[in-house]
Amino acid sequence: MAEDFYRTWFLAMRPWSFIMTAISVTAGSILGAEGGVFYWHLYILTLLGIILIHGMANLLNDYYDVLHGIDTKEVGTAQYRPHPLVEGKIKPQAVLIQAVILLMIALLIGIYLTFTRGWPVFFIGITGILAGIFYTAPPFNYKYKALGEFSAFIMWGPLMVEGACYVQRMSFTLDAFWVSLPQGALVALVLLANNIRDNVHDRNHTIRTVPVLAGKEKSIGLFVALVVLAYVAIILLALLDPLPLWSLIVLLSFPLSFGLLKQVVSTFPIDADARTAQMTTAFGVLLIVSLVIERLL
Repeated sequence: MAEDFYRTWFLAMRPWSFIMTAISVTAGSILGAEGGVFYWHLYILTLLGIILIHGMANLLNDYYDVLHGIDTKEVGTAQYRPHPLVEGKIKPQAVLIQAVILLMIALLIGIYLTFTRGWPVFFIGITGILAGIFYTAPPFNYKYKALGEFSAFIMWGPLMVEGACYVQRMSFTLDAFWVSLPQGALVALVLLANNIRDNVHDRNHTIRTVPVLAGKEKSIGLFVALVVLAYVAIILLALLDPLPLWSLIVLLSFPLSFGLLKQVVSTFPIDADARTAQMTTAFGVLLIVSLVIERLL
């Protein structure tokens, strides 16, 4: 019984999505390691704090989607991934309590990092917390107003990468900013893929998303364009110096991306968001490998 209880809560936080957070934080931390000095304890605390905020946001997202009648057993997301709240395995009130607990722990970590690394950490953390809460929570619930993809781009791109960089070196860098752009764009595509698949469902529930406003075909075109631009950005960053030439190994993930693009253009798969997350993970892991190789050499 205890094992089922913990497994249910573990799945409710959607832990498979944390890999994208880990990639953004790790990339930013490595880029911020000035003079080869890497503060492991700060990296671990930063990663843990942001994962807790991410888990809180996932719980609140599901809570409000269920509350507003958007997530049901028939919705595409619930067809291929566990959704304990929809399945009735956990109670809505318990989800709120768990989200608050995660937030409180994240705040304690944030307070420590603020006092040891500076006030920019506080403002970055608060921005991430507010973005996570009001993603689906009223009065803003901006996910329903076609701002979800933009938020994901900012959060997993400039905010997270630059934030992790700052914790390491107590300053922001232009290199980290440029590197954050393709990373943020690919994470945003996970949400775009989800919204393209749920286009009809969202329109019927009067939810405004990019695919609802722009149409499915244009949204697919945007998806393809951003994937291509992410790879072009890595090539340019490697050639123009913000990234080492080792970063060209990211191109090894392109066959996976190309396969996804062919599927997206022909018959949009029901698990397109999960497949996009796999592509983003492959891209990000290879990017981190290249940064580690550069530091070691």
